Amino acid sequence: MCVPGCMEAVRAGLSRRGFFGRAGAAAAGFAATAVTPVPAPAATLAPRSFERMIDLTHTLGPQFPTFFDTPGIEFETRAEYAKDGYNMYVWKLLEHAGTHIDAPIHFAAKGASVDQIAADTLVVPLAVVDVVERADNDPDYLLSRDDLVAWEAKHGRLPRGCCVAMHAGFGRIAVSDPARFIGRDVDGTLHFPGIAPEAAAWLLNDREVAGLAVDTLSLDNGPSTEFGTHKLWLTAGRWGLENVANLDQAPPTGATLVVGVPKVKDATGAPVRLFAFV
Repeated sequence: MCVPGCMEAVRAGLSRRGFFGRAGAAAAGFAATAVTPVPAPAATLAPRSFERMIDLTHTLGPQFPTFFDTPGIEFETRAEYAKDGYNMYVWKLLEHAGTHIDAPIHFAAKGASVDQIAADTLVVPLAVVDVVERADNDPDYLLSRDDLVAWEAKHGRLPRGCCVAMHAGFGRIAVSDPARFIGRDVDGTLHFPGIAPEAAAWLLNDREVAGLAVDTLSLDNGPSTEFGTHKLWLTAGRWGLENVANLDQAPPTGATLVVGVPKVKDATGAPVRLFAFV
């Protein structure tokens, strides 16, 4: 719920030259096998106003599907209003549950933890690549370099410092059909789309991209046991977003993504609140 005048304040704040005027050093020429963390490129965003905001965040509760089939969050009552005059819970939280961020340290011996991710890489242009039709025909679909090239043929070169989001249509089934969202078969193998390591390598070598995002449980597809995209992308000093909601409401290009990250020391990941301003 937004109190009167709050959207106007948000638009005004986001359009201030000082807010989007920061420019970080470019990060280019990545090797696909690089293991040295490299800071993600900061986006260069021109001042602009916005007409609407899209919440790209799922509500996190004990029932939300997780990679390990265990609750991502549990609550212990610490205080109750009737007895104590206020309400308070203690959370038992899995870092990588619900709509969340993967920090570089998640898949690297050394790398930035959540609190060390540069703030100017968390307000970025959003590029949404729609692979819903392909994912409907192949539950293990991998977003490919060809998908990215086709996106650029329609929408122009990927913006500097952007987040590339795979829209596979899984955001709509995370709550309504968790069994399909996870895709676990009789052998225990998971089935859902992800991003091909080759596509991630191309984005590292040939484009200046700050983050990847998916509306599924993982940057890698369900059957993956090597987690090649995780290893390549996070080791290169980049961040990833998983379990993103409502990508069907976001345009292919033109939106600005705001990643609200809790500044938790040494965390390998954390639940986030994502907003796309259009």
